[in-house]
Amino acid sequence: MMNPSASSPPPAKTIAIVDDQPENLNVLEAALARAGYRVVVFPRGELALAAAREEPPDLGLFDVRMPDLDGYELCRRFKADERLRDIPILFISALSATEDIAAGFECGGVDYIAKPFHEVEVLARVRTHLALRQAYLELAKAFERIKTLQGIIPICASCKKIRDDQGYWHQVEAYVRQHTLAEFSHGICPECLQRMYPDLALERATDQARCSRQGDG
Repeated sequence: MMNPSASSPPPAKTIAIVDDQPENLNVLEAALARAGYRVVVFPRGELALAAAREEPPDLGLFDVRMPDLDGYELCRRFKADERLRDIPILFISALSATEDIAAGFECGGVDYIAKPFHEVEVLARVRTHLALRQAYLELAKAFERIKTLQGIIPICASCKKIRDDQGYWHQVEAYVRQHTLAEFSHGICPECLQRMYPDLALERATDQARCSRQGDG
């Protein structure tokens, strides 16, 4: 029998909207809710920051011109908080001069939407940045799963096998391959070539000397 929880859809992404204009909040909230998002709205930046510290949203839509704490400063405070710094922040503002857009990116925003905004554009940009964030989170998890070699590694002084945590001995290649993403390509160093194949080593040295003389000539 299928586990009901296994087929249940993932929870809706949470979008935090911060704007001191109620009409803007209402329009954005309705559009995002129709698109299936969970929406939380705030008329002031301080309220949004306090709520985000309790329950971080997946994305923020900030107006720029707000009393007390404007959108730029709110974004800076998000980026200064370890739990909130990776949340994508999009600005929606009537300020559309180049310097205003640049200021948005400089404080950590990922996109800038000019008012009057269009619902289709807002939804498209929200979807894009949520997808980028999801890809980033999955990549971060993948890096966390990568095993690294660190600390003291027991190695045989004679055959150079390595002992694992369970007490088994492995060839160096097998041990490194198991604990990292490294792959090996085999060759032979000059010292081993001289010891194991002296004739070949002499032939190679002679060829190298001949090439060097030809190059000098």
